[in-house]
Amino acid sequence: MSVHDFWTPFAAEPFINALIIGLSLASIWLVAALGLTIIYGTMGVINMAHGEFIMLGAYFTWILQYFGGFPWLLCLPISFIVVGFIGWLVERGLIRHLYDRPLDTLLATWGVSLVFIQSIRLIFGGEPQYVEVPDWLTSVMTIDFVHVPWIRIFIFFAALALVAMTWAILFKTNIGIQVRAVMQNPQMAASFGINSNRVYGLTFAYGAGLAGISGSMFAGLKTIFPDMGLGYVVEAFLVVVTGGGELFGSLATAGIMGEMFSIFSYFTNDTFARFVLFILIVIFLRFRPQGIFAPSMARR
Repeated sequence: MSVHDFWTPFAAEPFINALIIGLSLASIWLVAALGLTIIYGTMGVINMAHGEFIMLGAYFTWILQYFGGFPWLLCLPISFIVVGFIGWLVERGLIRHLYDRPLDTLLATWGVSLVFIQSIRLIFGGEPQYVEVPDWLTSVMTIDFVHVPWIRIFIFFAALALVAMTWAILFKTNIGIQVRAVMQNPQMAASFGINSNRVYGLTFAYGAGLAGISGSMFAGLKTIFPDMGLGYVVEAFLVVVTGGGELFGSLATAGIMGEMFSIFSYFTNDTFARFVLFILIVIFLRFRPQGIFAPSMARR
């Protein structure tokens, strides 16, 4: 392979297209990481089953369409509710007994992820499934030399809407105040009559619900299968850790990672771009392990 085969020379129009693709990729990573940001950033729980919550959201979307004929847009909020409820059950039945035991929590949620994968494989098989999206989302927006699928544009604005909704819940509602109070000082919060068990359960359920709605959106992009969560969870963890476990840290990190990956992919290829991106993240975390933003809500 010659240098010219490996290295793509700069051209303005394809490079601008690559930047736009980077924004699309960033929105996908952000949606995947948003629920993990809530669970890890506010609760200090390393949820290894996050990818499987995404997978469950995708499969519930397929179930609703295949057996109930539900339209894709209606499946999004339903998947949020259903997967959020499953997350609440996991927190009530397992996670609540493992707080302040991070290694045990990690192993337990990893076991939960295996249970989810094998259950879906046993029930529905391992073959890929397909989800239908509205016709207007299957077309491509074309403006001069810019070509972007409408479904990626939809996910981009949906990601921004979910960030805004999460910020409003955390900082503009009573339950958000209770969440931040419990995470900063559980004993002091309890002295003011805040039920920490209820707060933990609702927080984990909300994070799982966000993973479920992200799975519904990803189902419109690609085929779904029992192991699909593994394809999103690595980038999701990198976004959350590099962003410091903060909501806007994850937003900034997803944008930076998406653009860097797209630029490196433009000049080289996807494999080498992923390699360089991961190396840069490791170097960054070596010198700033707290991430871009120091976590203000995470438990110490």
